[in-house]
Amino acid sequence: MKKSFLPLITLVCITLAVILSVLDHYMLLALSDDALRVVRWICLGFLLAYGLQKRSLTTWILVSMAVGAEIGYDFPAIAQDLSVLSKVFLKLIKTIIAPLIFGTLVVGIAGHSNLKQVGSMGWKAILYFEIVTTLALFIGLAAINISKAGEGIDPKLAAGHEEIVAPEKQTAADIILHVFPENVAKSVAEGQVLQIVIFSVLFAIGLAMVSEDKRKPMLDFCESLSEVMFKFTNVIMYFAPIGVGAAIAYTVGHMGFGILLNLFQLLATLYASLIAFAVLVLLPVALIAKVPVKRFIKAVSGPVSIAFATTSSEAALPRAMEEMEKLGVPRRIVAFVMPTGYSFNLDGTTLYLALASVFVAQAAGISMSWEQQLVMVFTLMLTSKGVAGVPRASLVILLGTVASFNLPVWPVFAILGIDELMDMARTSINVTGNCLATAVVARWEGEFHPEREVGLAETTNPKLRDADVKSEQISI
Repeated sequence: MKKSFLPLITLVCITLAVILSVLDHYMLLALSDDALRVVRWICLGFLLAYGLQKRSLTTWILVSMAVGAEIGYDFPAIAQDLSVLSKVFLKLIKTIIAPLIFGTLVVGIAGHSNLKQVGSMGWKAILYFEIVTTLALFIGLAAINISKAGEGIDPKLAAGHEEIVAPEKQTAADIILHVFPENVAKSVAEGQVLQIVIFSVLFAIGLAMVSEDKRKPMLDFCESLSEVMFKFTNVIMYFAPIGVGAAIAYTVGHMGFGILLNLFQLLATLYASLIAFAVLVLLPVALIAKVPVKRFIKAVSGPVSIAFATTSSEAALPRAMEEMEKLGVPRRIVAFVMPTGYSFNLDGTTLYLALASVFVAQAAGISMSWEQQLVMVFTLMLTSKGVAGVPRASLVILLGTVASFNLPVWPVFAILGIDELMDMARTSINVTGNCLATAVVARWEGEFHPEREVGLAETTNPKLRDADVKSEQISI
């Protein structure tokens, strides 16, 4: 069999299995359970062969999800014993969170202590980033509360996987006191993500205030720590197919295939809310800033298509910077705003985290008030700053935060199965939002000149690549 035919044969086989299952479910075609099981396992055989051919982590996560779902459905007793593998993966993920947040936030804040030098451009960019990401957060919250994609799953079926504890009712004073750490080691041990963030931010501010000779060694240490944690995450993610497959097997073994319906509902909710964000927020912002919409869309279409296909903002960065300069944004603004935006202006990721966190609570059958939802998603928004360079960073941050709010983690493993499809959309919005941010800041500074078309030869100057972009480890 030629390798080029394998994807087509796999797709045809899966489609046939789905059609037969639907016809049998609605009693339009009488098939025995054994016959359907054989068809499904033949499809999985082709899927495994495709995974061996592709040899990519993303493909193997999707393959493991399919295999795990089938094992959970056909052999629920075996699937129950596999839960230990998903718990091992969870423990490994939790070890990343504290050093990763500390290292990236310190480098992101203290490393940009030159914000004083760029003056008004710095505070305007940060103000714009926070306003837009907050709007993304509210749109995500509204969308998941309207679609209720996580509801309908019986949380009692997950009994035994982990204990489900509803978050305690807290007063405003309790919430405020809980934000600030009394002992950073205790915060790390208990997984109190927001307290780690507060400590890291205050530490970074203090570090930025000391002299260069005292700041540099600590900044170098934190930068090295960040890089090591990036690689550490890569190593742990090799275990992801096993952890995800085991988690899906256990979940389906207890709940059946019904949870997969909720996942596709979540996927549809994300795409619809991202489109709404683009139309209701990004488009009005472009019109207010007098950005030529047609030319802007044409300029970002290339970078966005790269981001969508690769799920990597890093791959789209050089093209995005080049296109924004051609659109009329000065090089110095592009070189400052774009890298900073990839730490502080993750519109798509912020919206996704709002959706996913509330989905977890809905799936667990835990009712959260608007106040509790806002506290959780604002925590997610803070913890996501500066970790854009981590593969599957959203998973790491989401797991840490839901655990600190006493929410179950099994829905997060279920989400990981469709994370690649979600990643395409949110990365595209991240790139679009950061391209628009450069134009908005340039207009605010009175230096946006879209009537001046810069030639390609000028934009390929090496200085554009070498501008202050060390912090763009940005695969979301």
